[in-house]
Amino acid sequence: MTMKDKVETAQDNLPFAIRHFSPDALRAALKKMYLIRLFEEGAEDSYTRGLIHGTMHLSIGQEASAVATCMELTDADKITSTHRGHGHCIAKGAEVGRMFAEFFGKETGYCHGRGGSMHIADVKTGNLGANGIVGGGLPIAVGAALTAKRLGRDDVTICFFGDGANNEGAFHEALNMASVWKLPVIFVCENNKYGMSTSIERSTAVRYIADRAVAYSMPGETVDGNDFSAVAEAMHRAIARARAGEGPSLVENLTYRWRGHSKSDRNRYRTKDEIESWMARDPIARFRADLITHGILNDESATALQQAAEADVAQGIEFAKASPAPQITEVTKFVHAEVSA
Repeated sequence: MTMKDKVETAQDNLPFAIRHFSPDALRAALKKMYLIRLFEEGAEDSYTRGLIHGTMHLSIGQEASAVATCMELTDADKITSTHRGHGHCIAKGAEVGRMFAEFFGKETGYCHGRGGSMHIADVKTGNLGANGIVGGGLPIAVGAALTAKRLGRDDVTICFFGDGANNEGAFHEALNMASVWKLPVIFVCENNKYGMSTSIERSTAVRYIADRAVAYSMPGETVDGNDFSAVAEAMHRAIARARAGEGPSLVENLTYRWRGHSKSDRNRYRTKDEIESWMARDPIARFRADLITHGILNDESATALQQAAEADVAQGIEFAKASPAPQITEVTKFVHAEVSA
């Protein structure tokens, strides 16, 4: 074996993310994962203090799925999100200050305080919005992908959805239409094992949701959703296929939410042992360890990224607190509805 062969073999043995992305991109990805975790912890604390009204759905424990999925996207590429969409929003480039402002119902929020936790959108970065309807983003993603194809652009659309949506009619209709028209859309299922309190084993006939891809003549792949590199590699294949005009793919990220379904969830359907076993597979700790092992970071620089994220979140909360509330006289401004005759 030549020296060149030895180098190439060593490179092939590295995790995909280490081989494919620059050190700067990997460091930025870790910071985004910290931002998501800390943003949601900050939102949870603000809720407890009465600064946020209504409910929220936290994705603590699912950070690798959001950030790795969006690694190769540009602002021209689109995403549709879910009611558990804070991580997707940050992964696509949102500012945490404007997100907190939206949570707090302030005018400086992404939707001028009218959308709240479940309806944040940021069209400038390609985020077409979170959605309070289970499976609601699936047909929207198909529409966005159809638009890109009809206009001759090479944009792709990522459609995030949860395991609870895979039994909705919209799931089957969206995958079928996307395949028939070979649309540039990737359906990303974040399978965190529960649709509210109903386990995937009780609700879905197939073991893996990605197995359903075969019915719609598209590739389906199930990966460890807490492994940043595994998610990034699956998405790399799916995005390349979509940009080449070869049609949609279904990627299933096996992950877990550490918190309950929403703030009203008492968590009685899960055991303490189950939750702790998944917390031991913390995606942030795993990615941080990978970057340190491969010389992208050391403990000191990794901690500095975490501290920078902490400062961003603290500043974001203060920005939201200081921002003005919407005027009652403008309550209908920025709110849109269609009225049929």
